[in-house]
Amino acid sequence: QVQLVESGGGLVQAGGSLRLSCAASGRTFSCYRVGWFRQAPGKEREFVARIIWSDGTTAYSDSVKGRFTISRDSAKNTVYLQMNSLKPEDTAVYYCACDRTPGGAYDYWGQGTQVTVSS
Repeated sequence: QVQLVESGGGLVQAGGSLRLSCAASGRTFSCYRVGWFRQAPGKEREFVARIIWSDGTTAYSDSVKGRFTISRDSAKNTVYLQMNSLKPEDTAVYYCACDRTPGGAYDYWGQGTQVTVSS
């Protein structure tokens, strides 16, 4: 069992920055990868970024590439999402998720944290 708790969301002006945190507890060693997703009102949830827990390999959606950075602190069992140059279209609830096996689906999800970017 893995528990994920997101934090760091809030209200920021366009062009500003926020750093989200995803604190994991439980059997964190079983996370093959940890991803960030977001869901805006009236839209489907979409992939934002992910990191492979063992070697730190990262991947990003085209919409955030160059502006967002995902990282992890293995000692703290925490994954971060540094978000710079925020745009109003980045407004959404952001979720982190854990996938236990390569090629599998994300098994555990956090409750989400709201990010609102004003124009």
